[in-house]
Amino acid sequence: MNISVPHGKGYWGTETDFAGLLEHVKKIGPILEENAEENDRLGRLNEATFAALKPLRMSHIFAEEKIGGAQLSPTQGLELIEAITYHSGGAGWVSMVHACIGAMSAAFLPDTAIGRLYGPDTENRFSGQGTPTGMLKKVDGGYLLNGKWSYASGIHHATFTHTAALLDDGAGHPAKDANGDVIVLCAHAPVEDFNLLGNWDVLGLSATGSIDYGAKDVFIADDMVFPILTAPPLRLKEFFSLGVVGLAAIGHSGWAIGASRRILDEMAKFARAKTGRAGLLGESEKFWYDFGRNEARVRAARAFLFEVWRDVEKSIEAGNRVSTRQISLVHLAKSEVHEAGVDACQFVYRAAGGASLRRGVMQRIYREMLTAANHFTINANIVTAAGREIGGVWSDRKWQFYDLIEKK
Repeated sequence: MNISVPHGKGYWGTETDFAGLLEHVKKIGPILEENAEENDRLGRLNEATFAALKPLRMSHIFAEEKIGGAQLSPTQGLELIEAITYHSGGAGWVSMVHACIGAMSAAFLPDTAIGRLYGPDTENRFSGQGTPTGMLKKVDGGYLLNGKWSYASGIHHATFTHTAALLDDGAGHPAKDANGDVIVLCAHAPVEDFNLLGNWDVLGLSATGSIDYGAKDVFIADDMVFPILTAPPLRLKEFFSLGVVGLAAIGHSGWAIGASRRILDEMAKFARAKTGRAGLLGESEKFWYDFGRNEARVRAARAFLFEVWRDVEKSIEAGNRVSTRQISLVHLAKSEVHEAGVDACQFVYRAAGGASLRRGVMQRIYREMLTAANHFTINANIVTAAGREIGGVWSDRKWQFYDLIEKK
């Protein structure tokens, strides 16, 4: 029988100075900003940027303290990712990917794997892809992984991959479970075991280095996989009941509010100038009306986001696992911070004219936000399903990965 055991605020970590993490971001902010343009052209974070971020240990921020993590709460994670992204969208994206995938590995892998990946003498960082475009074939002691994956954000600065793949049934076809569903496992292996294939010539978020990668008979030990669609949390069970989807939502949402805040601040700074187009904007009633409306929308979306996540935290602290309704609201809040950000970026791009057209902070954030809003975690089908659940049409369903499915 499952019994809720109240934890209170003591559920979250106490050994890491969260204010100190934010202070470190403030300290390195100039470094992130000075290198943002070079990173964008380079197609990955340069060494100066990564060296500045490394002390934050982003792959460990949500992991349990007893395995070397900071055990931050979701709202603390949102604030930290928001703060990094404010200074650099590329740095914020890589940081949030390392944080969220690190959390997934810390949540669902067995103790033997955790001992190797999160031991006191290790400093691992995680990157990869949760879409199963490869296959795992069972062999003695583990599996052989083959396939190709895209969008491995931050893999240039990672030590381990997190890679979803279909289980081979022994005849080259996807194996199925007792319910007739395909079995998808998430495999972990050192980055150096893979071929880094490039293919990252993109409109925005270029600095994230989200390249393709491939595997040819990469050995995966038995204890280095978990079932990505159905994995039960093995530690911090209330928090990690969010699943891989809920954990990813923290990262994507934190990134969006940081980018939205920065582009509006840049627009206001530009409009306060006294000459040229900026001077004309500063005298325009229509401009300040539109600015005010976008400011309100971005702030409202952020407030909704934190309202949703504070409610999640209260449930966790009360000893409860996250509910279907809470996941639906997580998805809606994640969508809204992106939609508000896209609208703000469109407003800034049109209002600033040549200042946003040319390379610079406004142009870069505009490209990054439109790219981020195309991520599959923000798609309309998820919002539609959440709307149906909240509206009472699909109240008898549950979230599995990004689908709201009938209970079996």
